[in-house]
Amino acid sequence: MPEPMAAGADRPGRTASSVRLPRLALEVPSTGRGMFDGAWWPRSDDATGELPDLVAAISAHAGRVVRVGIHRPHWRRIPHTVLISGNLPVRVSPVSTTAHTVVLTRSLRDQILLLVVPPDTETDVALAAMATAATADSRTSAADLLQAPR
Repeated sequence: MPEPMAAGADRPGRTASSVRLPRLALEVPSTGRGMFDGAWWPRSDDATGELPDLVAAISAHAGRVVRVGIHRPHWRRIPHTVLISGNLPVRVSPVSTTAHTVVLTRSLRDQILLLVVPPDTETDVALAAMATAATADSRTSAADLLQAPR
């Protein structure tokens, strides 16, 4: 079983206490009425390197995340566990959710669903998708959000 990954510890010159801010847009305050609670635009397809900073940022903003469900096909590597704040373990599970999504669980009935914008998405498309996903009443699907305007 792979070792848990501390936030930021996988990058040269970084320590577990130095968190890289993820590219993240959240519906604030969350109404729970839209399809998504926000969006995340990771910098790579390596979930082992990307998830620790996302989990740390969401935990700091919205409360401790205890589990992450991630859609497997779009990721090169997925850890079994990530550590935040140096020692708090967060379990990571590949799940068969909708493509381009990640679910962060804080408690049995408290989950955050984020659109995951692929790392190689053009900036204008990524920013538009993130803004719409973080809009309270948006019911636009992940597939539609990630299509380039025609």
